[in-house]
Amino acid sequence: MSDFETIKKTADRSRNIIRTSVIGIVANVLLAAFKAVVGLLASSVAIVMDAVNNLSDALSSVITIVGTKLAARPADRQHPFGYGRIEYFSAIIIAVIVITAGVTSLIESVKKLFAPTAPEYTTVTLVVIIVAIVVKLVLGRFVKKQGERLESDALIASGSDALFDAIITLATLVSAGIMLLWNVSLDGILGALISLVIIKAGFEMLASPVNELLGARVSEELVHTIKEEVLAFEGVHGVYDIILHNYGHEVMIGSLHISVDDTMDAYRIHGLTRRMSGLMYARHGIIMTVGIYAVATGENKRSELQNIVMKTLGQHKDVEQVHAFYYFEKENIVSVDVVPDLSVHDENAFCHQLVEELKPLLPDVELSIVIDHNYSE
Repeated sequence: MSDFETIKKTADRSRNIIRTSVIGIVANVLLAAFKAVVGLLASSVAIVMDAVNNLSDALSSVITIVGTKLAARPADRQHPFGYGRIEYFSAIIIAVIVITAGVTSLIESVKKLFAPTAPEYTTVTLVVIIVAIVVKLVLGRFVKKQGERLESDALIASGSDALFDAIITLATLVSAGIMLLWNVSLDGILGALISLVIIKAGFEMLASPVNELLGARVSEELVHTIKEEVLAFEGVHGVYDIILHNYGHEVMIGSLHISVDDTMDAYRIHGLTRRMSGLMYARHGIIMTVGIYAVATGENKRSELQNIVMKTLGQHKDVEQVHAFYYFEKENIVSVDVVPDLSVHDENAFCHQLVEELKPLLPDVELSIVIDHNYSE
């Protein structure tokens, strides 16, 4: 994918997110206007206040639009990787709005449990409730589905917000039906249960963008695909140390190491790493830096030491991976990276243990074992 295609794809995604958000704003404004007119004609303060609440619901869509606009700003000197992460802040704000609505609803529901009131329902209020449920269900499903398609946490949160409004209103309708049929008020109980569900969902919505900002581990599927693609290059023996940082939708900065024969010259390595970097950007939008580990070849001391170290450490029960072997001939030092098993907690002690196990096999060589970590799997 060329830079032009990438820019066009990003622009199309932003336009679709904004278009969906505008639909959300329009739907909430129309619903608010309907409720306000009905409320004024019926002289119902409750319906008028509910209309005002619908106007505040449009805030989620406004936040999504603002966040998308800001996230689309091009990279500059202060932010060389762009502003894509602003989308995560938009999703966090909307998730907080959902949690706040859930907590507010829970407080009011608990009040009704301890001080129940007999609600009064008329034909007008029931009609308003039914219309609100239908509009919110259709709007919520549409916005959330678009959010999933466009991979927008903010849209998903906004759609979920509308669906939760529909659920709360549906609970009101159910409560009204039970009240009219059996004269039993379940406002408090139903409200409390649904409020807890909304609060839980709000925290789940909050988890995704917060994890991205904290540096969540990328999908194993992507890592597996990258490994397969890199190993497909001629001369590559292994892929290690894959590290990826997410800077917004389809914007990643990363690095990895490959192992190649020590006989490969700098010019061939240069061409190999450039082709890899180009492939990673074209297929995944990743700005990838590729490092090199040299594998000793031929019959020499370097190869002999490599075989002993790699075989011994590779067979250790608490070692997941061994790589980056290097022999500093002048200093007579062997350096190697080891990824320990998750059961290892004291890394310094484990490193010392491995050195002691290797010493009898390499009595005249200084050993430098570096504890490495798996950041991608």
